[in-house]
Amino acid sequence: MTGPSVFTRILEGSIPGDIVAETERVFAISDINPQAPVHVLVIPKTEQYRDVAELAAGDPELLAEMVALARRVADERADGEFRLIFNTGAGAGQTVFHVHAHVLAGDLEEKSLVG
Repeated sequence: MTGPSVFTRILEGSIPGDIVAETERVFAISDINPQAPVHVLVIPKTEQYRDVAELAAGDPELLAEMVALARRVADERADGEFRLIFNTGAGAGQTVFHVHAHVLAGDLEEKSLVG
């Protein structure tokens, strides 16, 4: 990765983004290309981990904090019902190599879940 990721630039305010929730180590933003009525990305504030496998091995507490923030967002926006998706690798649809989770909720039957 050269330079800060798009997520870090959103967090720093150098590019626009709709931050909808935040903790000391994790933040959540609205997805710019939503695939469901509720589509929020949950992202650690560190760029140290490229994907969820690296994060789980390196900092399981941070992974748990991501899941907790995902749950909070789903409680607020979707009565607590949601899908939590981590894409790992380009072949699996990961386009930003700064670990992040997709929180999807609402009517998911007709939507593609790739992204």
